[in-house]
Amino acid sequence: MNHPSATRGGRSLTAFALTGVAALMLSACGTSVAPEASPEAETAEGYPLTVENCGTDLTFEAAPTSVVGLSPSQTELLVELGLADRLVGQAQVAHYELDDDVTALIADVPVLSEDTPPTREDLLNVAPDFVYSPTGYEFTAEQGFASIEQLSEAGANAYTATGGCFDRRAVGTVDDLFTDIENLGLIFSVPEPAEELADQGRERLKAVTDTIGGAERPSVAQLYVEGTTVSAIGGGVEYDIIDRAGGANVFDRDEPAFADFFAAVITPEEVTSRDPDVIVFAVNDDDHEAATRAHLAETFPDVAAVAEDRLVAIPNSDLFPGTLGNIDAVERIAAELHPELF
Repeated sequence: MNHPSATRGGRSLTAFALTGVAALMLSACGTSVAPEASPEAETAEGYPLTVENCGTDLTFEAAPTSVVGLSPSQTELLVELGLADRLVGQAQVAHYELDDDVTALIADVPVLSEDTPPTREDLLNVAPDFVYSPTGYEFTAEQGFASIEQLSEAGANAYTATGGCFDRRAVGTVDDLFTDIENLGLIFSVPEPAEELADQGRERLKAVTDTIGGAERPSVAQLYVEGTTVSAIGGGVEYDIIDRAGGANVFDRDEPAFADFFAAVITPEEVTSRDPDVIVFAVNDDDHEAATRAHLAETFPDVAAVAEDRLVAIPNSDLFPGTLGNIDAVERIAAELHPELF
């Protein structure tokens, strides 16, 4: 089997682990870029508008005009909706490089941080009125980031990707992306680009489902390896991605280990005892992929997935909640799980 590299669409991809597994313990396109929406042409029709997000009502008196994407995944989605000219900041840009057509539209947008969320001061300094984050972690005041309350006091609405809300992180699904696209279409008064983007995504997912049909599902363990520490994925959008790709997760969200979080550190014996047909693992870059493959080969030589070289690397950025990369991941994993059908 050819090993998939940690690239997508010509991108060199990097990301911190599992949208920061360690950090989260403390607290991932194929579409064309839409024409930019002009703030000057905006009217107040349809406002004030209230949108529910993570159990909180966000009220908008007009479409936001000073926007920050707290990860490239979120920045990309905003650009795809034609909102590049609204961006006043982008963050955590070391996660991965955006496609050239997207990068060209945000070349002058200030970079607020590289590997971690921006500090409170750096974020507030660009005076945003809308901040879009992949998870609730990016709003953790204890980590030195601007909290939702602090942003509200500064006149900004903070929006978290639906699948990244704290109370949904362990049970989120790929469909949460479409909730975000619909909400962003309402918030920015761009319903037509939002509907088109959502329709494209749903059609791509349906194509995978139709292709797989009733094919037998291979057993899959989804892992993240950092050094010699192995974490298993048992929930969240990552779990749903495997299911939609036609795999049977060997770790289940109903297990006690995943009662409070979508990932859990496990012993090597746990993987060996479940003997998955395929191992899917998230990678930050090429070096991380190589190190993970080496560790899996050394630690699990008798596990079917390793013995048969059915190891599938997926860019970590494609697994972030609220990213078009979720659809890419479904397509890519499905092709690896069912090569005879694709």
